[in-house]
Amino acid sequence: MRLNELIGGAAVTADNARYFASPLPVVLHIVSVTIYSILGALQFAPRFRRRRPGWHRAAGRLLIPCGLLAAVTGMWMALFYPPTVNDSGVLVVMRVVVGTAMAGCILLGLAAVRRRDFARHQAWMVRGYALGMGAGTQLLTHLPWFVLYGTPDSFPRAVLMGAGWLINIVVAEWVLRRRRPQLRTRLVS
Repeated sequence: MRLNELIGGAAVTADNARYFASPLPVVLHIVSVTIYSILGALQFAPRFRRRRPGWHRAAGRLLIPCGLLAAVTGMWMALFYPPTVNDSGVLVVMRVVVGTAMAGCILLGLAAVRRRDFARHQAWMVRGYALGMGAGTQLLTHLPWFVLYGTPDSFPRAVLMGAGWLINIVVAEWVLRRRRPQLRTRLVS
């Protein structure tokens, strides 16, 4: 929707003026997140990886820069775009912390695969992907609030946004801990 506004020359409003004033970061963010979201999901499908072993490596070479670009542009927008009415300093800090953590996970995953430590590579990439997909979960954390109370003010909004990232990282850690014995068995055999 935001990309269509920018490309289609939509009317500049209070909600979108910051994007029109500096469109490059948001365009790069949208494109990189879209690629990262769609191709990244396929990276975790074991059957798909087994059937197309070269695909995982080739897609990873595209996904690492896309994930890093998504994290960096997200932090840039948090720090340098004028805040909206319902943004808060707490939310800006959370966005920078999550963006830094996402980039860190991706870089640690890259370092692990270069050492041929595939179990750690997978674990770091799962964490990075979980943080990157926080916006999807944030839709679910915001929905009940919208239904019951309307648009959240700055503090509830920060809590609801943080809940999306927290849910994703908790689920990612739960999945990794459930799979840990399975990963060790595969590495030993």
